[in-house]
Amino acid sequence: MDKKTLERILKYLESLYKPTFFERSDDPFYVLIFTVLSQRTKDVNTEKVTQGLFRYYGTPSLLANAPIDHVEKLIRASGFYHVKAERIKRISQDLIDRFEGQVPKTREELLSLEGVGPKTANCTLVYGFRIPAIPVDTHVHRISNRLGIVRTRSPEETESALASVLPKSRWIQINELMVRFGQQQCLPRHPRCEICRLTDICLYYNDHLNLERNGQEQ
Repeated sequence: MDKKTLERILKYLESLYKPTFFERSDDPFYVLIFTVLSQRTKDVNTEKVTQGLFRYYGTPSLLANAPIDHVEKLIRASGFYHVKAERIKRISQDLIDRFEGQVPKTREELLSLEGVGPKTANCTLVYGFRIPAIPVDTHVHRISNRLGIVRTRSPEETESALASVLPKSRWIQINELMVRFGQQQCLPRHPRCEICRLTDICLYYNDHLNLERNGQEQ
């Protein structure tokens, strides 16, 4: 994709949404735990669950030593709560054992925490520290490919491809912009193409338009 078209996409997304970041983005530990709990559930559930959890256990020390059954009860609404409870307690203990109870500021160190993958590490950097990174979830992966910014098959490939084409000054905001666009307009199913101003360059839209035209001709 040429730079002019890419800049048009970025400016369109920026015109729709002003990044808000996390309510507790001044607390990297909150962001880290929030992101772990957000896996395979909706953000609205995650926000309520994480807030409830942090009323009792808002530091690595408190969470590491928390009774597992109480943690499970507090995060039950996030789904897969047995696995997630064990994971966030292990992460908390690891932070105490290796990082003096502080969330590390590098991708490599974050990835060294058991249960922390690329998306969680990058979210923590972006939303917890305002360090440029590109968290790739299903929305970012889908939209990047629909619009033709990248041609990739996995989130890992998408992260690498986006890093090579996006100016680093845009890395911090791209996740939130694409997530909100994906939740409100470019939906996984039945995207609201009728209100989108990018249909002329959208591969998804034009592929479906061509299919409809071919069907009518037959």
